[in-house]
Amino acid sequence: MDITKLIIVAVGGQGNLLASKVLGEAALLSGISVRMSEIHGMAQRGGVVESAVVFGSAKSSIISNGEADVLVGFEPSETLRALNKCNSSTIVITNLSCLPPFTVTLGKSVYPDLNKLQDLIRSKTKRLIAFNAADLAKQAGNSLSVNIVLLGALIQTGILPLSADSVKEAIQTKTKKTFVESNLKAFELGFAAAKELG
Repeated sequence: MDITKLIIVAVGGQGNLLASKVLGEAALLSGISVRMSEIHGMAQRGGVVESAVVFGSAKSSIISNGEADVLVGFEPSETLRALNKCNSSTIVITNLSCLPPFTVTLGKSVYPDLNKLQDLIRSKTKRLIAFNAADLAKQAGNSLSVNIVLLGALIQTGILPLSADSVKEAIQTKTKKTFVESNLKAFELGFAAAKELG
């Protein structure tokens, strides 16, 4: 089986680890080998959280610079920061809803212009799918389901060896019962958004 390398980047509290667990569970349900690892950078304080998920018969979960087949960013500046993991064949999916770091809030740095950010990502990768996942999460009835919206977009691309049904099944087993319905709706909205952006 081909190896597919996925990087997920987020700010602490955005549900990166849950998204990884859902994908891992979906892979197990599908009989697909998967390796996962996470890097937590002061996650409790809004720092970056990066997950590497490798599908197929890889010996390691390490994804070096230029090796990612797909990058999913829950926050646009974090997506930009992880661009070194990509290459000209990488598909990038990013949320366009910003969570500026405290350095921007304090006036010590400037948040990147979203149009320039998207242009830069497009110039260095194969395809960019960019939309406001936070709005779709609210539409689904749970503002915390940005992670699941982005999983929907990811699965729609067909780059992972996972079916939508296996991921929905994993959502039902890996998320709290009270959020299952809104998470399934969030998944569908993300899937539809990626399809529309084609």
